[in-house]
Amino acid sequence: MGNVERLSEGRRDRGAAIELLARADLFSGFVPDELDFLAEKSEFLAKADGEPIFSPGDLADRLFLVASGSVEVHSGEGGSVLAQFVAGDSFGEMELLTRAKRNALARSFGSTLLLAFPKGGEALEEALASRPVLAARILRSFLLVVAARTRKANALVKEGSPWVRELRRQVYGDKLTGLFNTAYLDENLPKVLSGPVALIMLKPDNFKEINDRFGHEVGDAALVLLAGELERAVGTEGTALRFSGNELAVIVPGAERATALGVAQAIQDRLSALDLEPLTGDPSLRFGVSLGIALFPDHGKDAASLVKACSGLPLVGRARGGKKILFPEDVE
Repeated sequence: MGNVERLSEGRRDRGAAIELLARADLFSGFVPDELDFLAEKSEFLAKADGEPIFSPGDLADRLFLVASGSVEVHSGEGGSVLAQFVAGDSFGEMELLTRAKRNALARSFGSTLLLAFPKGGEALEEALASRPVLAARILRSFLLVVAARTRKANALVKEGSPWVRELRRQVYGDKLTGLFNTAYLDENLPKVLSGPVALIMLKPDNFKEINDRFGHEVGDAALVLLAGELERAVGTEGTALRFSGNELAVIVPGAERATALGVAQAIQDRLSALDLEPLTGDPSLRFGVSLGIALFPDHGKDAASLVKACSGLPLVGRARGGKKILFPEDVE
């Protein structure tokens, strides 16, 4: 390649770098002279599909702008995807300007072209040593970008937003039944113990028979059916969740003894009438369900003692012939 050809290619790269920098939030509004200087201090990096860009523990010595392709940031090797950046996006500013080490793994997703600033081997302070005013503008712009992203993040995480609902489903959702899980119980039961609360737990008396006769796949399907019917039976009166295995639970805020017993009886009636023939082929087979009820503050002064008072009651009900509704004092 001749000198003229190399010079022409260098100019094209410089022009492309200036255009990319001008589109980035961090450098938006910078004047041509400043962008030209930043482009001189930057370099293009071509990355093949899956090629790492940085790894956890790496020194954050540059930020990146995506010219083409995309980048995925993972929590670590084999970890979940934390973010994805596409053409026009920038990433790595926070670590570069706060002198932090990388805490994630970034990889090219497909063939990707990146612009890195500053170019390899040059520290940020060295790159900007001759332009202190420009360095101050970059810092001010960084603070404005962080503030804007914080406002956007706050808008995303407002209670009740679709993003938050999906996050809650992933964190608190039981994968088999779709009900809330024990993480939800642990975190949210203490929050409602400011007045009367009923905790109802239930188990099918004959779940083992269903598993033994028809197999675990049918048993799982029956549990999913049971969970859906429980949620419909509870309606807006309480919150249904999967406690463990085939034991389900319901939190009923504001419920004293009579109300809790009424809710438990309605649940028992509805679940006992559930048609299992589509799953088992046996028209005579129905769930027998035993339930336990523990009341706050009568049977437990905190969430842990309330759960302890209630969790063994369905098993006692089954041992006493099944289809029982028991309070803690019934087994003392």
